[in-house]
Amino acid sequence: MRSEQETATSVAVISLMRGVVYRETQEAVWQTLLRHGAPVRDHFDTIGVDVVVDETEGYAYLRAREEEDGLPRLVNRRSLSYPVSLMLVLLRKRMVEWESTSQEARLILTREQIAELVSLFLSDSPNQARQVDQVDATISKVVDLGFLRRLRGQRDTFEVRRILKAYVDAQTLADFAGRLEEYRLSGSAAGPASVSGSAAGSAGGAADE
Repeated sequence: MRSEQETATSVAVISLMRGVVYRETQEAVWQTLLRHGAPVRDHFDTIGVDVVVDETEGYAYLRAREEEDGLPRLVNRRSLSYPVSLMLVLLRKRMVEWESTSQEARLILTREQIAELVSLFLSDSPNQARQVDQVDATISKVVDLGFLRRLRGQRDTFEVRRILKAYVDAQTLADFAGRLEEYRLSGSAAGPASVSGSAAGSAGGAADE
């Protein structure tokens, strides 16, 4: 018969394989990672995957090691489209500003606020409805990736998930922001290169809570 610790460890392993574990929504799994993290790490160590636990931000996720000989990747490296990359970088930039000025526990943005962030960098189009559709489609993709979460009962209001900080790090933010500024000033029709990364694979946990 399995002990309580063994059961809790199995639940933690399965939860991590499904996506990001958040302290605020998965307290039992979070406590297992803090108190009995060694067997969880040992499990993933055998397949070349690290368990990253950020106690400050309150999330944990899987990160594939670079150059593991002979092992397929459990956590996929993603190359995202320009609109999705643009939205992620601008949301990350907004998070930096929010962290320096706000005492709120979560960064909450409306659909209109998100659209305003990206509108400057979208190609001008006489078809306003088409641009609205593009913004909505990009938001939906970012929700699917787990970096935005729709608030219950407020379909046009979103929480920006903190796992975005692991996906778009400070260097990536600086590099991409520089290219965005060049793009804005030049008015080039082609956007800067997309962001790619493997933090958490799919961030997961995007469903309403």
